[in-house]
Amino acid sequence: MTTAPAPAVTRTVTAEEIAAYRGAVRAGLPAARDQLASPVHAFVLAHTVAEQTVAALTADEPGSVSVVHLGQDIRCRRLVRPGEQVTVRLDVLGARREPRGVRVALRSRLTGDAADSTGSTGSTEPGAAEPFAELVTSALLVGATALEPFGEISGGAPAPAPAGAAEPATVVHEPTVEWIRRYALASGDENPIHLDADAARAAGFGSVIAHGMSVLALAVEEITDRYADGDTGRIRGIGGRFSAPVTPGEPLRFDLQPDAARRVVRFGCRTPAGPAVKSGWVELAAHAAEENGSRP
Repeated sequence: MTTAPAPAVTRTVTAEEIAAYRGAVRAGLPAARDQLASPVHAFVLAHTVAEQTVAALTADEPGSVSVVHLGQDIRCRRLVRPGEQVTVRLDVLGARREPRGVRVALRSRLTGDAADSTGSTGSTEPGAAEPFAELVTSALLVGATALEPFGEISGGAPAPAPAGAAEPATVVHEPTVEWIRRYALASGDENPIHLDADAARAAGFGSVIAHGMSVLALAVEEITDRYADGDTGRIRGIGGRFSAPVTPGEPLRFDLQPDAARRVVRFGCRTPAGPAVKSGWVELAAHAAEENGSRP
């Protein structure tokens, strides 16, 4: 077993994959008002490194281990840009034993080109630029027994505090098998429980289930349209805890609660069976007009 950080992974992000991901999430919504990336695309880029790290952590396990995504925190200084090289570095913050396995916390940092206008040191060394996104992922390694506890389990920095409350909104979507499949292909997360009914039933589900991050990404798109003038570049943070699976063919209700300034939007997602995403939040930067005409 190793608790060392995973090697850094660098690759070029294409405009096509950015468009495919956002298009998959928005399949039931009007077309996006621009061609910017989803802020959740940062998770897509970090996911492969996280999978490799979990595989290393569980390499000495005597039995099978499954991964349950418990919570996600994403902080964004900016969005990923088409054509840039992105480097992902991941650290394991800690592990804690629980009755069903081991809970782990992973921190991923994403940096772009060294000449990053958001705060590069000017060095040409890899990783010289400031990270443009930082993620903290909480997951339960079900069935894990060999991993020794270490470090600290953290859900990331505290969610931003809302300032008052504006009029709430509710919207209902109905995920379909095709929407789930399209998201799987666009995100690269082709876990069989999302694509194959037999595999989903073998894992204890009644049918295929939606990716937790697809639900979070859909909430972000609704919030972007309603409170950010369709501009995903204004999103500075996202968080939520996953509490139950979402199955196709059932209504999925999003309850949105913006604060008075429309800078923090709290949200929750529910199916007929109960909450699917709890303690959701999105933090928005001020509109450009509020910042002396400069883009945040």
